[in-house]
Amino acid sequence: MSDDPNQPQKEVKAPADARFAIVWSRFNHAVVHKLLEGANACFAEHGVSADSVHVVEVPGAWELPYAAQKLARSGRFDAVIALGAVIRGGTPHFEYVSQGASLGLMRAALDTDVPIIFGVLTTNDDIQAFERAGGKHGNKGRDAALTAIEMVMFDRKLAEDGITTKRP
Repeated sequence: MSDDPNQPQKEVKAPADARFAIVWSRFNHAVVHKLLEGANACFAEHGVSADSVHVVEVPGAWELPYAAQKLARSGRFDAVIALGAVIRGGTPHFEYVSQGASLGLMRAALDTDVPIIFGVLTTNDDIQAFERAGGKHGNKGRDAALTAIEMVMFDRKLAEDGITTKRP
């Protein structure tokens, strides 16, 4: 569970038949790989087998929305996690990539009706990124996996209650 004291704790158990996809970006590999490790560890701790998690990589954060949407549209996954790290430099490139990735991932989730979890760090420097990839601020990849499990539980609860939506 999240180490954030502002986040209420909830008992989380992944449905046995739940399937997840993780798409991660190679750019800022040292940081993003730690996020991936955190996500996989969280899944294992919550009873999700490695066979139930499909992992793919893309070059950078800009490509995450496209890949996440493709995975979501496949119909094979109950939730998709996008992991990346966009670290501020000396140009406006940071703003374009950060905004494009975040808006693209949200649009993909809304267009596909599949939870797409935002696990993209947007930090001012490498130190902040590593602090959020297993450092003093936890592991946001782990948090993303936990969120994915909770969103699958949410969708299943709605279905149990007779509340269904049509997937496009």
